[in-house]
Amino acid sequence: MSYYEHVIISRPDISSTQVEEMIKHISEKFAKQGAKVVKTEYWGLRNLAYRIKKNRKAHYSLLQVEGTGRAIQELERQHRINEDILRYMSVRVDELSTEPSPILAKREERKRRR
Repeated sequence: MSYYEHVIISRPDISSTQVEEMIKHISEKFAKQGAKVVKTEYWGLRNLAYRIKKNRKAHYSLLQVEGTGRAIQELERQHRINEDILRYMSVRVDELSTEPSPILAKREERKRRR
């Protein structure tokens, strides 16, 4: 099995609880395809570098997945149909990191400084 990092950018007008439910639903779909979600991170509502479908902000989420390429392809096909997802990106990695992602680590560092 291969390792993947899957980033999802979803619409800003849905709530963070709806985003968490969507991530839970996506994790279940991965399980049906024989893949396993190892770790999830919710990065929050962030500014976009440029407008996507007339939106300036979006909810960012990261999923670290252990599975096959077919499971990723099927999930990406379903993402194209889902109107709540603005963009997504899957990247194959050599190994999954157990540490928080750089974005989440930076946020925690800012909180400690306050």
